[in-house]
Parts: sequence; C-alpha cells; structure tokens
Amino acid sequence: MTEVKKPAPNGWIILDKPRGLGSTQAVGAVKRNLREGGYAKTKVGHGGTLDPLAEGVLPIALGEATKLAGRMLDASKIYEFTVQFGMETTTLDTEGEVVERSEVRPNLAEIEAVLPQFTGPIEQVPPAFSALKVDGKRAYDLARAGEQVELKTRSVTIHSLTVRHPGEGRDPDNGGVSSKGQLDPCLRRGDEMLEATLTAHVSKGTYIRSLARDIARALGTCGHVTYLRRTKAGPFLESDAISLDKLNEIANGAQLSDLLLPLEAGLDDIPALTLTQTDAQALQQGRVVSGLPQSSGLHCAMLDACPIALVEIQEGTAKVVRGFNLPDVAE
Repeated sequence: MTEVKKPAPNGWIILDKPRGLGSTQAVGAVKRNLREGGYAKTKVGHGGTLDPLAEGVLPIALGEATKLAGRMLDASKIYEFTVQFGMETTTLDTEGEVVERSEVRPNLAEIEAVLPQFTGPIEQVPPAFSALKVDGKRAYDLARAGEQVELKTRSVTIHSLTVRHPGEGRDPDNGGVSSKGQLDPCLRRGDEMLEATLTAHVSKGTYIRSLARDIARALGTCGHVTYLRRTKAGPFLESDAISLDKLNEIANGAQLSDLLLPLEAGLDDIPALTLTQTDAQALQQGRVVSGLPQSSGLHCAMLDACPIALVEIQEGTAKVVRGFNLPDVAE
C-alpha cells in the first residue's frame, strides 16, 4: 500500500542557526525533517549564507517561497559582532593563524570617534578566506593552498554602526534582550578595551570580518572577529527564528504550521495589491492587468489572503515578475 504523503509546504522557516553549522547543512536539516515528517518532496533554499562560525537568523525558503530567495540575498541585514584587538588572523576570525600583533588598545571614546568613517557608502576589500571566485576558483581554496589572494575593492553601504558600552548586553534572563542602561560603573571612557561589541546594519555584499579589520586598523591597532550573530535578515527578526531542536521536532510529528511563516512574510516591505477573481486569473495566465490606481513599483498581488504573484506596476498596468503556484488559490 502506497504511503500518503503530506503536501509539500510553501513558506519560510527562520532558523536560529547555531555556531558550527553551515548554511548548506541547515538546508539539509530542513529537508531531512520534512522527509522524516512525511512531507512530499519539497524544494528548499536559504536566503543568505552564514559562515559556520556565525550564528543567528537564517531564512530558509520552502516550495514557492524559493522564488523569493534571490530577493532575500539582496536584502539588508543586521549583525552583532565582537572585535578582539591586538591580533589579526589569516581568516580575520578565530579560525586563522595570527599574522599581525599590536600592543595598542583603543578606548571607548576612540572607537566611537572612528565609527563615522565606516558609516554610509564605503569601499572594502573582502577577506582572502571568502567564497568569491578568482580566475574561476574560490578565494578560500586558494588561500588554504597558501597562494596569495588579491581581491578587488567593492562598494557597500553601512546604514548604521554603533558600539555597545561594556556592561551593556544581552540578558539571558530576559530572552536575550539587550539590557540597556546597565552600564559598567567602573569603566571610564578613557580606559583601554581588549575588545568591543558592535552592531551594524549593512547592505548586501558587506563582509563583517573586513569591517572589523578596517575598524581596528583605523584605531592604530589590529583585530579579528571572535563573535558574529545575525539578528535580522530582510524582514525577518530574531523573534521569528526557531532553534535547531525545535526544527528537529518536525520529524517527530510536530505541526509544521506552528513553525512555518507564510510566503508573503518575505514581502512585508512590498505593498499588497488586492485582486478580483478575474484579474487574478489574468495574471495567472501571463496577461497584464490595466487601469490600476496604485503607484508604480513592486506589489504583492493577492486574491483574498493568498499571494498570486509579485508584480511590477507601471502607469497603472501590472505585469508579473514572479508567479506563485499555491494550492489555496481558487480556480
């Protein structure tokens, strides 16, 4: 007797990726849990790589939501990261060998003073240990082989950059929420700091390890990243994320609907376009819809509560950019 599979899901699982797990491994974990949970074969992809040493918000797209994974890659992101001063490594994090040392330790006032240099549009050189390609080969493969890697400067945007005052941080008894106001009463602004934790809201293509390296150098010292956490990716927040343990409950029969965000959650920065049944059918058939009063730009076309397509409106006419084939759409 053929086993009846549950329908393939569509939407987003936001994983709080633990340190040590690669993004591809995280996608594999989702696939395994869906398979063991009895779901039909589902297309799965992630919305922005996180290094194994990094942790935090990793959007994982299921089914029709994978059509939006490219938009998620382009979205801005927020990171918290700790820079340890006095040593620079080959990888710019704790995995590499030390290549430079300095006895200089900045104070809080000096760190705050240098941050405006790294806010707004900036130029940065990516780390040699990155997935960028050089002559068809991954930069990290060349670097591991001992070859000299020369990467081109790239333009990125740092929307905001702040430093956390020592003594201010995450309170584990308060769900990890920042304990603002609980500052170290013994610290003076001129005291030297061995490390600093910063928060950066950045554009796509920004390398936090390079940002940490350049900040340290601007302070007359050197440094590397010892902690890196993504707290926001596009519209998705830490509060949306589930643990790996919670993900693994899917294989044991946990309700996927309790963990899955709808496809349109990845489009919450896009205005909705409410359709009639006739207009919805026209878009599904690849035709344009005209005479719309909405302003020009991207919209999420909806029939009742179900997304039909991502559309571009120009002068009152909507054309499909990405169509969605969801089973909830009325025929």
